[in-house]
Amino acid sequence: MPFYMENLLAQLGAILERGTFSLAYAPDRPLATVATRDIAATAATLLAHRSWAGQERVPVFGPDRISPNTMAAVMSEVLSETVVFRQLSIADVESALTQRGASKGVVQDMIEAIVAVSDGIYDAEQARAVPGPTDFRTWCREILRPAAQSD
Repeated sequence: MPFYMENLLAQLGAILERGTFSLAYAPDRPLATVATRDIAATAATLLAHRSWAGQERVPVFGPDRISPNTMAAVMSEVLSETVVFRQLSIADVESALTQRGASKGVVQDMIEAIVAVSDGIYDAEQARAVPGPTDFRTWCREILRPAAQSD
């Protein structure tokens, strides 16, 4: 799946306290994103549709591709606070995961996933994906801002 917008909720403290969020992706490279509610709605539709009787991979992508720098600009606008993107290195990710007790296998899997996304693994799939309706700005207004206000 593409980058889950909800992953940013784990960084809500840093966003509100320091005005930063961090990912190990290039600042200007657009990322495929998705809101988890769009994945759930797609799954529910498939499960409820009597003609679907299988098991298959169904990619679900949000309607926009957005770079981390653009994410920061949208969050700044929606939260009325300056938010900037801070790019992590692979070494930063490896260190943080190891400090949290992740096994070498998990660390390697995460690094491989980051590299694959950075290399455009989702670029070709986006054209054939089920489109989720939630764009990043809408997600920020409906999910991120209320979470920030209740924090």
